Amino acid sequence: MTLSPIENSQRTAARVAAFAYLITFATVVYVHYGILWRLIIHDNAAETARNILAHEQFFRIGIAGSVLYCAGLVVLLTALYVVLRPVNRGLALLATFMWLGWVFMWLLMTLNLFDALRLLRGGDSLQAFSADQLQALASFYLHTGFDRYYVGLLFWGLASMLCACLWFKSRYIPRTLAAYGVISSAFAVACTFVFYIFPGFDKIVGLGWFDSPMGLFDIVLSLWLLFKGLRPAGASKASAA
Repeated sequence: MTLSPIENSQRTAARVAAFAYLITFATVVYVHYGILWRLIIHDNAAETARNILAHEQFFRIGIAGSVLYCAGLVVLLTALYVVLRPVNRGLALLATFMWLGWVFMWLLMTLNLFDALRLLRGGDSLQAFSADQLQALASFYLHTGFDRYYVGLLFWGLASMLCACLWFKSRYIPRTLAAYGVISSAFAVACTFVFYIFPGFDKIVGLGWFDSPMGLFDIVLSLWLLFKGLRPAGASKASAA
């Protein structure tokens, strides 16, 4: 199959996707490590409650950042669809829906933050519960995000793998990079699925390794699109010749 020449809309969309990914990545890293990890204490509901109530506005900034992250992901997946649609419209659309699964899970995690804050602040409708009970319920909502993250990670991995296959087929980026994207995404999908069945799998492969190779691919891809842009489908063949 011979791909049609790259349109200006595709080149623009590629740079939009690169900006969207880098901005959303920076946002979610700050929210997760700069805010939530500083406030949420593992296995200590009382200390977590004190931290959140003492720094409620800081916690709300984290919630707002999570919402912005989800909005940025919608921009990202839309731009990727524009770029990859000429390669295979069906697979590009399927990857978009997979991405939406990841966005949906992240929105649920964000709503859990709102629920936890409402429980900790109390109110007339919660007077039947003691402070300890409210703290325990809030801690429960905060930690259910762990399960939702790894459900969403499966969708993220599948979407990334489909996109990487389309990148490989299109030759818009170096095929070596695209192949790495396929392998790293498949690794994330396999690790996540095994983790569902065998919770102790994280003792063999650390949780941080599930998505790190795939995340590295996304970062390198974004930088490539930002500074190099899309190259014609026959560019690599011409270079070899």
